[in-house]
Amino acid sequence: MNPQIKIYMMEQLEKLMNIPSPTGYTKKVQEYLVSELEKLGFKPYTPHKGGVVCDIGGEGNALMLAAHIDTLGAVVHTIKSSGALKVTPVGGLNPNNVETETITVITRFDGEYEGTFQIENASAHVNEKVNDPRTFEGNIEVLLDEYVKSAADTKALGIANGDFVALNPRYTVTQKGYIKSRFLDDKASAAVLMAVAKAVADGELNLSRKVYLNFTVYEEVGHGGTAAIPEDVKDMISVDMGCVGTGLECDETQVSICAKDSGGPYNYDLTTELVAAAKENGINYAVDIYPRYGSDVEATLRAGYDIRHGLIGPGVYASHGYERTHIDGLENTYKLIFNYVK
Repeated sequence: MNPQIKIYMMEQLEKLMNIPSPTGYTKKVQEYLVSELEKLGFKPYTPHKGGVVCDIGGEGNALMLAAHIDTLGAVVHTIKSSGALKVTPVGGLNPNNVETETITVITRFDGEYEGTFQIENASAHVNEKVNDPRTFEGNIEVLLDEYVKSAADTKALGIANGDFVALNPRYTVTQKGYIKSRFLDDKASAAVLMAVAKAVADGELNLSRKVYLNFTVYEEVGHGGTAAIPEDVKDMISVDMGCVGTGLECDETQVSICAKDSGGPYNYDLTTELVAAAKENGINYAVDIYPRYGSDVEATLRAGYDIRHGLIGPGVYASHGYERTHIDGLENTYKLIFNYVK
């Protein structure tokens, strides 16, 4: 991988991580991607539904590479009598691992406010039930970093039901190349696709076929890939996270090629082509079955599009929590795409 492209990829990852984009509140990250792709010389557009689609060149037999830029998050459900917030999760946000996370409440009309997810009555020296199971419906709340003592105090700030709650991703890269952050699912692969666009723009990658990039925005709630698929697309690959865990071969340094998930097998011929490209080019990869997983491209099929479908991505551990991958996983994902489309 060209060192300059690799630097660009990591720069894009950090920038994307630092733009809050829980499903349903993705305008800012869309605007950023449109601006960045225009800087590279492309003409991206935002579909009416949201997201970003970009033709990056090539001719014939079009392939779409899709990564989602929406993340887990929450929405204000109730303003409690104490002034704290009860929330409802967006996507598969887990109440057991959000406690003590810092957050931003994004109001519709009155700016943003900081706070923290806590169990209610959180002091161990006060509450004998402090170790009870965590639930959003029961004892997890957002404690605002504001002097509020009542629901009226909180409402006076302009905070209302339906406002979005975005978690601080806590992005960091270790000296050994491990990347730790929330929302590597799927901003890690979005950064990989931006690196592919950069390689095309710089003339390093000459495409053997027409390629679209699709940055979708409703994947975490199941319908990201159901629209905005150009008529000439024949194949579509979700570039999402590869699973790392018990019973799977993939680790964080590899690109994972998924053969089957909870939605069924991926297209046999397209999957075989991806495995062959990895073998032929010495790419560090694994083929795995994901037991609890669904992807954008499966939503595309369910929407009625006549395409071949595949799924790849860098290995990510602790999905839907404080996730971990490795720079090598992103690089191997980039190399697989590069060699598949060159």
